[in-house]
Amino acid sequence: MRSREIFEEIRNQKDQIFGLRMRLSLLVAAELVICILLSIGANSLFTRMSSTALRVPLIVGIIAFGVIFCFIVTSLISKWFSDPIKKMGKAMEKIADGDFSARLTTKSKIKEIREIYSGFNMMAHELGSIEIIQSDFVSNVSHEFKTPINAVEGYAMLLQDCDGLEEDQKKYVDGIIVSTQRLSTLIGSILLLSKIENRSIPTDQSEFSLDEQIRQSIVGMESVWEEKNIEIDADLESVKYYGNENLMIHIWDNLLSNAVKFSPYGDVVTMRLKKANGKIVFTIEDNGEGISEEAQKHIFEKFYQADSSHKQEGNGLGLALVKKILALEDGEIKAENIDGGGCRFTVILKNKTA
Repeated sequence: MRSREIFEEIRNQKDQIFGLRMRLSLLVAAELVICILLSIGANSLFTRMSSTALRVPLIVGIIAFGVIFCFIVTSLISKWFSDPIKKMGKAMEKIADGDFSARLTTKSKIKEIREIYSGFNMMAHELGSIEIIQSDFVSNVSHEFKTPINAVEGYAMLLQDCDGLEEDQKKYVDGIIVSTQRLSTLIGSILLLSKIENRSIPTDQSEFSLDEQIRQSIVGMESVWEEKNIEIDADLESVKYYGNENLMIHIWDNLLSNAVKFSPYGDVVTMRLKKANGKIVFTIEDNGEGISEEAQKHIFEKFYQADSSHKQEGNGLGLALVKKILALEDGEIKAENIDGGGCRFTVILKNKTA
């Protein structure tokens, strides 16, 4: 039965006589009545007792009984009311993190709890469906755009080689090539991210040199950091790693590109790779403006850009892609600001070997 039908069935059920509100009211009323009876009984006993020595143990006994009774009542309230709320709170955290597979189950006979849980499951199902539709739509549209954009780029490159072009015409052609290359990069990132999310990407695992792969990334992006006269300070320990080599290269490319993008002209980007406490730790630091506290909460989300003015080039997919790849590799990433300015990204991987 679908989640919406279950929700409607529970909501249309006849209200219980002893629902959650009635049970809580009865528990509180019972606690008050017993407290009153204890007070009356204690007062009657004290009136009849002439011996002070007997009064002290009696007072202690009454207090102990009251404490035990209150503890039992509180435990019942926690079981019927607080525990389901805590359980739902944990499920809501998963939804907030983008895990729409979270579902709630309960054996409770209380209608209110079953109705809330069923409503939550219906919400999670609908959100998951929307996410799938959105992801498929973006993926399909990107795939359809890829071929014509490649064709435009190819024709523009042919025009670039033509003789007799005026200066303005050359600028226009160069602009077309740059724009199509940026679009191709965006589409490639969207398609790769879609494949990772849908688990439709090959999961080939092999042992390779992680430090050598990072060096290849530095060399491959030489034109990017040389354009801003950036110096790369890389101290990379020799590390062998067992994982998806084709995917891992995207991590270093995106992190380096990000660091160069936000570094001042002529500055230094620092990269370190080492083994520590049985883990592989990679850090990359820049001396830019850093990341605001609010932006740190969202930088690994798709299409999020901390620079809302879009002064810096980017599509908001690089760090999301890094996060997804690391999740596949059972790794993690965190971002933090450096005292004195700049930002540090830290990648932590398990020390896996073949």
